[in-house]
Amino acid sequence: MPTLTWLTKTPPKPVPGALETDSLIYPQGAGYPGAEVQNRLILGDNLAVLSALIPEYEGRIQLIYADPPFFTNRSYPARVGRGEDSRRPQEWQLADGYPDDWLNVDAYLDMLYPRLALMHRLLSPTGMLYLHLDWHADAYARLLLDEIFGPERLLNEIIWTYHGPSPIRSAFNRKHDTILAYTRSKGYIFNVDAVRQPYDPNTVKTFESSTKAGFGKVPDLERGKVPEDWWYFPVVARLHSERTGYPTQKPVALLERIIKASSNPGDLVADFFCGSGTAAVAAAGLGRNFIANDITRRAIQTSQTRLVTQTSQPFSLQIERGVKRTEMVEKEPASLGLHLENRSIVLDPQVIPELDYWEVDPAWDGQIFRSVAQAVRPHSKGSMPGRLEIPPSAGTKPVCVRWVTVQGEQMQAHLPSIL
Repeated sequence: MPTLTWLTKTPPKPVPGALETDSLIYPQGAGYPGAEVQNRLILGDNLAVLSALIPEYEGRIQLIYADPPFFTNRSYPARVGRGEDSRRPQEWQLADGYPDDWLNVDAYLDMLYPRLALMHRLLSPTGMLYLHLDWHADAYARLLLDEIFGPERLLNEIIWTYHGPSPIRSAFNRKHDTILAYTRSKGYIFNVDAVRQPYDPNTVKTFESSTKAGFGKVPDLERGKVPEDWWYFPVVARLHSERTGYPTQKPVALLERIIKASSNPGDLVADFFCGSGTAAVAAAGLGRNFIANDITRRAIQTSQTRLVTQTSQPFSLQIERGVKRTEMVEKEPASLGLHLENRSIVLDPQVIPELDYWEVDPAWDGQIFRSVAQAVRPHSKGSMPGRLEIPPSAGTKPVCVRWVTVQGEQMQAHLPSIL
């Protein structure tokens, strides 16, 4: 079997890694305080995170979706403005998104190879990996996956095709990504009926009008067909209801198809390059548990805000021990007009436009933040709520309020007990 070799290639192995729990987050109070928290959102280098998960999760994850950097050698800013004209990029408000810059292809492969090997170890015997790339690096990745999984474990090479403007005038417009689907073993899960789609109306008319259509083979038109290995889904730029401003966000429908096909309700789905959190959001919406991990705070914050507004499953926010923590700036409540009104926490309206997100722990123990009420800045129009209700189950401990500014600064303030 051909293998890919480069100068700095070394046998893949785990590295030291440990996770610390920063927060337990109950979306809009769901499950607080007694629900078991099975889902994880993790900030940290995924090589250390994957290594830290091996003792607990080796052979237990049903589905891993991986959307790593594509080797484009570009940096991608995030849009943080609201209500902006998409046709006027010169007017957009931007912040750091994530880098995809590499010294050379060897450096890129040094990143990708050990991470794919650890993902292979985490997959259950019935599990699958979907690796999402494009023309820049998919050929390299297929050789790596053939080496790690075995070439016989390639189930599909899926083409995700889409439309959109392009400045290219010297070649055909590049309007597809490649998703390589590999199985852990012969006994993989594939829920064919869960992903069937309606036949094209023209196909239905053809079979209804002629008994000779299909060379005598008549499909079950009501049941629908199994999708081909090329999929059309609009990019998020055309889906106004989904857009977060994160630069490489993928559409929910794309992830829903993958999750429905290769996992069952209650299974564990993981994404170690989670970006905007689409895989976690789709998994939670389909009744799966999730692990979502990224190295950038912008990605984790985007994922967190989506999870608290679009799902009801509690999750933990963990930080890999090697990550340099952002300083949590302590503020006096009066400087924000922060105060208690009955069972509500109220924020000064003049402060709200500066914030991207805020949340409340009504019984702060000084160690793990338990978020039971959250407010998120709308992506397009409208304003963020300046009042958060506290559930009756809150105790007699002090209240802690945390918030994140549009530029990613983290702050907190404390108030007396609400009782």
